[in-house]
Amino acid sequence: MAITIRSPAKSLPLAGLLLLLLLGACGAEQATRQILPAGTAVLAFGDSITHGTGAGSGQDYPARLAELTGWQVINAGIPGDMARDAAARIGPALARHDPELVIIELGGNDFLRQRPAGAVKEDLRRIADAARDHGAEVMLVAVPRLSLARATLGALADSPIYAELAAEEGLLLYPDGLSDVLSDASLRADRIHPNAQGYAQFAAGLGRFLQDIGLAARR
Repeated sequence: MAITIRSPAKSLPLAGLLLLLLLGACGAEQATRQILPAGTAVLAFGDSITHGTGAGSGQDYPARLAELTGWQVINAGIPGDMARDAAARIGPALARHDPELVIIELGGNDFLRQRPAGAVKEDLRRIADAARDHGAEVMLVAVPRLSLARATLGALADSPIYAELAAEEGLLLYPDGLSDVLSDASLRADRIHPNAQGYAQFAAGLGRFLQDIGLAARR
């Protein structure tokens, strides 16, 4: 009985071939990403959530992340900061700290002031571009567009601008972490800030994500 061996290129539909190419590209990217060793300078760039409003000293997420990774995580969070204002301070922060990784958590204050989502997205793009031009890897933290109804139901969802920007610019994206924490009343200090437990949960999830994508060592 003859057995015919078909070429994968001829037997797979076009969609399947495209999927294989995509998976191969992702695998290659993962393979070339190197773990950032202990002591690496990482810039946590954001607003009051990065600052740690709602928790005590040393309970902010950058401090927790430093404990989990061994990195030197610089807390560059300013309460009340908007993305358009933060764009003016990213340059000096990069020059001062020279980070290998910049974690951007911004947009919540812009949403509270009902700025157009497209304008917020472009401000975030400017910040990410500045960080990449400096030579740093960039990660966006997706922020929920706060909704009283969704908060009451415990069902906050990320604003879509973060996934869009990450796809357009090839940036790392940590999705759902903030939305999950701020959807749980037991993890909030108020409607818009985590408490100490919430920051710990956020940092733990972020730490696992960084391990999974090959930037942080498993400890």
